[in-house]
Amino acid sequence: MKTKSYSNLIIPLTAVVHLIIINGVLWLFTPEIYLNFWAFVYYNTSWLVIAHHLNFYPTGRREVFMTNIRRLAYLFAIYGFAYFSWFAVAGITVTSLYYYIFVYGLICFCITAYRFVFYMFVSHYRLKGGNYVNVVVIGRDKNLKKIRRIFDHPQFGYRYHGFFDDGPSGSPTYHGPVMGCFKYILENRIDEVYCTAAKLSKDQLQNLINFADNNLIKLKIIPDNKDIFTRSMSIEQYDNIPVLKLRTVPLETEFSMVVKRAFDVVFSSFVIITLLSWLIPLLYILIKLESPGPLFFKQKRHGLNRHAFWCIKFRSMANNADSDSKMATKNDMRITKIGRIIRKTSIDELPQFLNVFMGDMSVVGPRPHMEKHTADYEISVDKYLVRHFVKPGITGLAQVQGYRGEISTPSDILNRIRLDILYVEKWSLWLDLKIIFKTVVNAVMGEEKAY
Repeated sequence: MKTKSYSNLIIPLTAVVHLIIINGVLWLFTPEIYLNFWAFVYYNTSWLVIAHHLNFYPTGRREVFMTNIRRLAYLFAIYGFAYFSWFAVAGITVTSLYYYIFVYGLICFCITAYRFVFYMFVSHYRLKGGNYVNVVVIGRDKNLKKIRRIFDHPQFGYRYHGFFDDGPSGSPTYHGPVMGCFKYILENRIDEVYCTAAKLSKDQLQNLINFADNNLIKLKIIPDNKDIFTRSMSIEQYDNIPVLKLRTVPLETEFSMVVKRAFDVVFSSFVIITLLSWLIPLLYILIKLESPGPLFFKQKRHGLNRHAFWCIKFRSMANNADSDSKMATKNDMRITKIGRIIRKTSIDELPQFLNVFMGDMSVVGPRPHMEKHTADYEISVDKYLVRHFVKPGITGLAQVQGYRGEISTPSDILNRIRLDILYVEKWSLWLDLKIIFKTVVNAVMGEEKAY
């Protein structure tokens, strides 16, 4: 009988434990709210729906306590919003906000503690020899060596039996040529076989696939085209035909778009109310006193799907004919005295929160370029337009890594686009929060390229 990588009951049992924690805490500490049928339905359904949308429960053998900690943080944040929303929906008067915050904090603490204990138990159980899978490797290359290093961690529950390859080897874990693996796999109850397509002939690979299918073996193949298969990918089904999607964009999903847009609206509204409401009249006076012209500088830039929009900034230069084609440089004579101050502190960018509120931009994303530069770079810079799969941002991953302001060398734009594409493929709300934090720190500390 084969060992199982994970019991089929792990996910439903974990979900049940989470619901027991939620219901137990609410029943003990807020019975006046919990002892209501619709409150019971709301709190339980909300947790399951949010967890499902975040893909929180599917687990893998290589997961540890910290693996999905970001996803857990998202779950707590969104469920916290749902938790407090019930008060408004049900017309409940909040007599002590701190008490209800404590109750929700207790729910989060108990679920986190259960998660910690669960992973500690699983790790200990595997170290003692339980919940393991037997694995062998077919072939030799650097990718398979990396995978074999994962098998050296007993807490993951892998038992590495060795490898097969048509080239001779003096390694004690070498078991012979590829075609000799079939007998060994059956005799030693091997559960999973790892191989690389580049090291096998077409016939060898087909024989291995047929053997695995006929003997309940899990076959895992590393593709042989590193230029294509090292990027973020997914597989879609078209009438049972698998189609490889070479670039996965997290912000293409409806849930991710709603989360990011909601964050943008809340964050931009906060900045508009608390900062721009008094900063606009103050800077209007200061800018007008030094230089004739409008308060705002508006420029056509390209955003989502290369859509053009008017990007708004506080005017930091005297009126000039080069503003739509020439970027600001160090000691640029066009910049006014007040302009140098607001550019150094990035205050000139704050009106773009109006762009965010209107939906043309996001708080975080690739910085929008002026139309002339977009036209130039889409020809000269490979994969430049990939950055336009998402909305442009006031700040971005490239900017907090030091690639902001003037582009003085070819490597500046290449590294900027590389980081923009990385952001497009790896977006998460947690990544946005980290970028915002680094942006604030950089603005306070001062940046060399802020001129």
